[in-house]
Amino acid sequence: MAAVKELPACPVETTLALIGDKWKVLILRDLLPGTKRFGELRKSLGTVSQKVLTTQLRQMEDGGLVIRTAYAEVPPRVEYTLTELGYSLKPVLDAMVTWGTEYKAKQA
Repeated sequence: MAAVKELPACPVETTLALIGDKWKVLILRDLLPGTKRFGELRKSLGTVSQKVLTTQLRQMEDGGLVIRTAYAEVPPRVEYTLTELGYSLKPVLDAMVTWGTEYKAKQA
């Protein structure tokens, strides 16, 4: 893991610093079931550009949330897997699912 820059004193700000981007939360969602290749992630996220996805994955790797595994094959194969730290965010995402479901039900 790369050297972590100074994190905010507030725990909520720390969490947001690591996953406070739409794409990062959706990447976490898509990696919770297991390892995915770059192309699979890009397809499941829909409108994300290759550049943005690459940047987000690098930041998540630097933050210790994702492991990138590159295979020396032709064509090259790269896979992404959540680390134990990344997987520990599952309750946060579960809470977001619950809240979003309840919100949508109240709006209907």
